[in-house]
Amino acid sequence: MKYIIIAIGDELLAGQVTDTNSGAIARMLEPAGWELMRVEVIADTAEALEDALAHAMRDAHVVLTTGGLGPTKDDRTKQTLCRLFGGTLIHSPEVLANVRHVVEARSLKLNELTALQSMVPDNARIIQNDVGTAPILWFERPDNRVVVCMPGVPFETLQMMERKIKPALLERFPKRETLIRHTVVACNISESNLAQILSDWENALPEFAHMAYLPKPGVVRLRLDGHGDESIVCEMDRLRDQLISLIPPANLMAVADMTPEERLIQLLGERKLTVATAESCTGGTIASRICSVAGASRVFKGGVVAYSNEVKSGVLHVNPLDLERCGAVSSTVVEQMATGILELMQADVAVATSGIAGPGGGTPEKPVGTVWMAVASRRGVRSVLRNFPGTRDRVIDRASTAALLDLIQELSADVER
Repeated sequence: MKYIIIAIGDELLAGQVTDTNSGAIARMLEPAGWELMRVEVIADTAEALEDALAHAMRDAHVVLTTGGLGPTKDDRTKQTLCRLFGGTLIHSPEVLANVRHVVEARSLKLNELTALQSMVPDNARIIQNDVGTAPILWFERPDNRVVVCMPGVPFETLQMMERKIKPALLERFPKRETLIRHTVVACNISESNLAQILSDWENALPEFAHMAYLPKPGVVRLRLDGHGDESIVCEMDRLRDQLISLIPPANLMAVADMTPEERLIQLLGERKLTVATAESCTGGTIASRICSVAGASRVFKGGVVAYSNEVKSGVLHVNPLDLERCGAVSSTVVEQMATGILELMQADVAVATSGIAGPGGGTPEKPVGTVWMAVASRRGVRSVLRNFPGTRDRVIDRASTAALLDLIQELSADVER
């Protein structure tokens, strides 16, 4: 099934708010075999909405809109939809009751403006919004075209998509084929090098299968998709196993769609081990990424953001003479940070970072992007020097990813030993 998303809002066009709804909706519907034809971002005007809907309904059977359903005067979607579909705005006691329930659940009082959300088109199917005040509007034309209008608040949109809208869409348009997806994640190898390794295998893929390269700093997700009936399941499993066998073992991070932090938590849990972090230039980003994963509390002991030399020496017991002689950005210091946090937190494995994130502070010997990182365990400590070009945010992000991958490598090497 082909569909189009229309994101409504002047704030989106001005760059004040980023449209995150469209990507999330696409990820929800893609496993069902739905094909997103395009995403349009339009102004919150009647003219823009009428024009966008006219073109979208010509090209696709389903059009999903987000935004423009608020009670304020700049949200004109409902009035425009009435003109397009020939309906009239009427008061819905059921919607008002739902709006009152949502507002009171937040310990707020219902005001006259919010109460206007109970005005809905009389020719629309109303889907009550369990987590917000704007009801979802479902319009259906005689020519089998469906338009579903959702609020723009991401939390509301995604909750309602998962609970009500996606099931309703799949019931209305039953899928005719199966999408089978396998994801393998490679690390510490460039997309181009990986493509060279996989070139012959990829060229020999059957027509129903397709592979996409999805690179991010430090990792490349390989997404293997197959479209067809249930008969392709075994063949897709065989292709996945072939793909895994072709990736150098040192570069194989995961055989599922996982982030480095998710894979790290999985490995620690399997081995019943714990981790700790000591961060300088990454400023707690590594710890934050670990804690973003459910289950982190079982394996993450804690971390220290040792930004100043006083904290490095006073908390992590880095030798002050080494700080003065070698500098904070050095193998000597970062190794002591790693062993210091390992002992302080009584963890099984630890990682430490110290570098120059920029934009200032670099020298010819240690330019911006220079990062020393170390991994310590009960077997000892090892450090590595890396350089990450780019902005401050990019340096921090790439250094944090590299540190997580170093931990994964340490845990994987432990099994090999």
